[in-house]
Amino acid sequence: MKESGLPFPVAVSDKEESKTPDQTRPLRSLRWDLWSIPLVLAAMIMGWAGLVHWQGYPAFILPGPLQVWRRALTLIGDGTLWRHAQVTLIEIGLGLLIGLSLAVVLGYFLGRSHTLDRLLSPYIVASQTIPVVAIAPLLVIWFGTGLTSKVLVCALIVFFPTLVSTVVGIRNVDADLRDLMRSLRANRWQVFSKLELPSALPVVFGGLKLSVILSVVGAVVGEFVGANVGLGFLINLGRGVLDTSMIFVAVFALVLIAQSLYLIVSLLERYLLRWQR
Repeated sequence: MKESGLPFPVAVSDKEESKTPDQTRPLRSLRWDLWSIPLVLAAMIMGWAGLVHWQGYPAFILPGPLQVWRRALTLIGDGTLWRHAQVTLIEIGLGLLIGLSLAVVLGYFLGRSHTLDRLLSPYIVASQTIPVVAIAPLLVIWFGTGLTSKVLVCALIVFFPTLVSTVVGIRNVDADLRDLMRSLRANRWQVFSKLELPSALPVVFGGLKLSVILSVVGAVVGEFVGANVGLGFLINLGRGVLDTSMIFVAVFALVLIAQSLYLIVSLLERYLLRWQR
C-alpha cells in the first residue's frame, strides 16, 4: 500500500510503485530502435526492387536484390568473398594499429606542450590538405602493390581525426584538478591514469569512431590504385567485366565491416566510460 495524496486511501500495487514514467520510457524507446532497423531495411529493399521492376533496368546497370543475393551466395560458397575480405581486414587492422598509436602518442605530447604544438601543427595541418587519393599512387610506386602501401594509406587517413581529438581531450583537462594532483605529490603516471586519461577519453572516442570508418575508405583507396586481391580489387574487377552484382556484394561487405568496427568502438566506449553513468 502507498499513500496517494488523496483524502481517501487508494491501493497501489507493488508493480505500479516500481515503474515510473521515466523508467518505462527508455524501454519503449529501445523496443522502437530494435524494430526500426529491420523495418527500414525492408523498406529500402522493397523500394530498390520496385525501382528495378518499374524502370526495367538490365542487370549490368542495376541488378535487383534477388540477383545480388544469388551472387553473394556464389561468392561466399566458393570462398572468393572471404579471401578478398580477409586481406582488406588485415590492411584495416594494421592501418588502425599504426595510425591510432602514433596519433594518440603525438596528440598527448602536443596537448601537453604548447611549444611543440606551435612547431609541428602547421606541418601536420599542411600534410592533411593533400588528398590521400593523390598520395596513394606514390606509395604504391615506392612500396609496391603489396600489403605495405595499403596499410600506409589506411594509417594516413585515420591519423588526423584521432590526433585532433586527443589534443582537444588533453587540453580540456581541468587545470585546477591537475594542480590538486601535483599538490598531493602524484607522479606523472598517476596524473595520466587517474586524471588526464579519464578526462580525455570522451573526446578521444569521438575521433576513434570517425577513424574506424575512414580506415575502410583508406584500404579501398589503396586497393583501387594497385592490388590483385581485396574488396577494392573485387569492385574494380566487377567494373571491368560489367558484373554489377559483384560490385554490390563487395560494397555491402565494406559497409558491414565499417558498421562492425563502429559497433566495437561504441561498445568499448560504453564499457570504459561507464563511470559517467
